[in-house]
Amino acid sequence: MLSVSGKNWEEIKVNHRILEKIKNDYNFSDILSKLIISKNFSSTEISSITNDIKISNPFLKNNDFEVGKKIIDETISKNKKILIIGDYDVDGCISTALLKIFFSHLNKEVNFYIPNRLKDGYGASITLIKKLTKIKPDLVIMVDCGSNSLESIKYLKSKNIETIIIDHHEVFNPYLKIKCFINPKKDCDYKIYDYLCSSSLVYFFIDNYIKKKKLNIRFENNLIYVLLATVCDVMPIRKLNRIIALNVLKKFNITENFLFNKIFSIKKIKRPFKIDDLGFLIGPILNSAGRLKDANIVVNLITSNDSNYIESVLNKLILLNEKRKFIESNILNNIDFNEIKKKNDNVVVEFKDLINEGIIGIIAAKLKDYFNKPSVILTKSGNFYKASARSTPDFNIGKYIKKCIDKKIIISGGGHNLAAGFNIKKEKIEEFNYYINNLYKKSDINNSKKYLSKISLSAVNFTFFNELKKIGPNGHGNNSPIFLLENVKILKPRIFKNKFVSFYAKSTSGKLFPGISFSFLESNTSSELLYNKNSVNLIAQIKENFWNNKKNLQLIVLDVIRYPNKA
Repeated sequence: MLSVSGKNWEEIKVNHRILEKIKNDYNFSDILSKLIISKNFSSTEISSITNDIKISNPFLKNNDFEVGKKIIDETISKNKKILIIGDYDVDGCISTALLKIFFSHLNKEVNFYIPNRLKDGYGASITLIKKLTKIKPDLVIMVDCGSNSLESIKYLKSKNIETIIIDHHEVFNPYLKIKCFINPKKDCDYKIYDYLCSSSLVYFFIDNYIKKKKLNIRFENNLIYVLLATVCDVMPIRKLNRIIALNVLKKFNITENFLFNKIFSIKKIKRPFKIDDLGFLIGPILNSAGRLKDANIVVNLITSNDSNYIESVLNKLILLNEKRKFIESNILNNIDFNEIKKKNDNVVVEFKDLINEGIIGIIAAKLKDYFNKPSVILTKSGNFYKASARSTPDFNIGKYIKKCIDKKIIISGGGHNLAAGFNIKKEKIEEFNYYINNLYKKSDINNSKKYLSKISLSAVNFTFFNELKKIGPNGHGNNSPIFLLENVKILKPRIFKNKFVSFYAKSTSGKLFPGISFSFLESNTSSELLYNKNSVNLIAQIKENFWNNKKNLQLIVLDVIRYPNKA
């Protein structure tokens, strides 16, 4: 079925025999069984629906982690100087903070530095390394960066400075020749964990050290920060990430975390904490430092025990995040969406001279969401252009950026499946646009969209919703199921907060149900909800909402199909 946004929606088909087997083996409902099959849950993931599964460190026998432990041992025993370098996003800051907290347990002072996006650029560049090594460290630990910093590694070697890299970005050949290079994206025996963010790898690195040394250190309370990094870095909430999320959310009490609790207090939020708060509330506030100012403050914030300092910094970051929203809104208002539609490229490539470098990733994400296409935003930075890319799950942008580097189309860059950044000369932008769109054409991507089942609005209640929750927590890679609701009337539509459409959906039986769409107001989906007086078919998710201290259910509309249009 073709929607108003141009997407072709199809119902997910599953093997009936397998569905019946899961129903009978686990005593699950039809909808839960179909959901499990549609997501290809492993036996462990299925078991976690009815059983508690503890977090198990899969790297306790891993050679890279063992080598890293020995390097840390020697560094501490000989009282050598340590320097930590992290990326300026949430994952990089948390990775750095986790190491700082860990070394404080060992009474070891460390130096750390998060590169300034505007002054230093991304990662461990040779210029930055030369500047930072003036303090003469004996060990440099790079987290969430460093995988492709060949020149910097060679320089550190020449100065007899030991290096540990813990990263999860795409690795370009040749591999780094250092003793301890932890990255599941390299050719190694732990590639199956390539869905972990750097903070997860750092946590397990620390956990491995604590267990091997039999130290009396409780580090599990920091797992909430690992989950924050996982969500903010758009890692899939599946497999080990899902087990981490289940364990953390079961035990986490926001009142025991001063940082998170203070954010809720300042923002006047009185409902219970939920996983969505990590990606939509807490993450953007912390990320604003790296986007517009200096991300070193985030590491200090996470590692501080001073409540006055935490509150003071949070107030500044919340204001900074509001500034970020204002800048973002102005940039979006100056982008010609109709012109992009006319081009109809498979990959959206836009370049503007005056976009703030810290915002280009967000703008790329907005374009990706609006057009449902991989999107790249470029802005002028000195003698070249800086770019940020956000992609759809079926187009590994990190891999294709590597191809562009190999072809010498771009100067430098890196990333992972869903996000990347790179530098390019202006005269190469047109060639990049042609090449990346050509790669998309050759990648044989199926553009049809899937919904789980067709359901009646009258069937939507908490009993039904609680079945859906059993495969949670939801997030990237484990999204809330999508449903088709046919023959629905839209009542009382209104523009909410100047950017969303809220309404009531009315079924043929007369049942009213609240709904909201987060699509751009200029989108066909929003127009249909606001102005179509006829019945429509809705493509929607069902979410829990808290309003006036009451829990209720709400439709999150993703798309609209004009009625009649039978599935």
